[in-house]
Amino acid sequence: MKIDLTETTSSKINQALVSARRAIGTPAIGMVLTLVIVTDEENAYDALKSAGDASREHPSRIIAVIKRVSRSPRSRRDARLDAEVRVGSDAGAGETVVLRLHGELANHAQSVVLPLLLPDAPVVVWWPEGAPDDPAKDPLGALAQRRITDAYSAEHPSDELVVRGRSYTPGDTDLAWTRITPWRSMLAAALDQQHVEVVSAMVEGESENPSCELLAMWLANRLKVPVERTLSGGPGLTAVRMETKNGVIVLDRPDGSLATLSMQGQPDRAVALKRRDTAELLAEELRRLDPDNTYEATVKFGVEKLGGPADPKPAEPAAAPAAPAAPSAAKKTAAKKAAAK
Repeated sequence: MKIDLTETTSSKINQALVSARRAIGTPAIGMVLTLVIVTDEENAYDALKSAGDASREHPSRIIAVIKRVSRSPRSRRDARLDAEVRVGSDAGAGETVVLRLHGELANHAQSVVLPLLLPDAPVVVWWPEGAPDDPAKDPLGALAQRRITDAYSAEHPSDELVVRGRSYTPGDTDLAWTRITPWRSMLAAALDQQHVEVVSAMVEGESENPSCELLAMWLANRLKVPVERTLSGGPGLTAVRMETKNGVIVLDRPDGSLATLSMQGQPDRAVALKRRDTAELLAEELRRLDPDNTYEATVKFGVEKLGGPADPKPAEPAAAPAAPAAPSAAKKTAAKKAAAK
């Protein structure tokens, strides 16, 4: 069921939610949290679909905040709130409110969202793209116990990781970190089987992929060994190689789906390492709302400490050949004497 509200208020939206639940015969819906999505019109559909799929594991009230860009000075002065209320099959396993903020109201989104939060329930804010430099100090981020960003959507992902490390506040996390959970689990299990000392490591993946940097930083921080970051054609993260005193441990995934784990003295094993969609990543993050100390230590480690380029840089043009040196005065005099003879 969908209800469209034009030039409305937070109070009217709450009334519409109650009316919609009664209309579909479910006056009470058990929801465990409020998920606030800060996005734009271009990315709203995909973000809402992913959140709706994740809500089947975590029933929640989803509030999408879309700030509409005003093109004229007059429209920028006019404050207006339009909303769309979705309940039932149109809203996953919870309920959805899509807020479109016009004019000056776009600068005060927290005043609209606050009355719509579920009482006595955790609040999670997710920026699918365009996250603030310091999510905890953002007016909407200040309402949340958990703040989710995605460095992959940034124009320069490596620089984005530097910003995330400097502004980290307990409760921050990033979907680039969530993407490497299966890799971290598999590598940790491999080291548990071998009980050997790692002397160096190499992480291979496509450029502009912050998950590769985060995995390399995690290995360097936990193992206290040099880790080299190398580039490949992808997709995503393609291989990890760890040099140990007893041989090499290699986890190779060339196709983005099936990986091969190779260890000294053991047969190669096929491992399922499928690239997960956003709904799966979001559902994983919603399972835990406490601070992630491992992510904190990793993102604060620093991309600049890795060996090898994080982002490819264009090769410098070759220097022009040097012009032949002009003959000295002495050589000129000797030449004239030789000619006179």
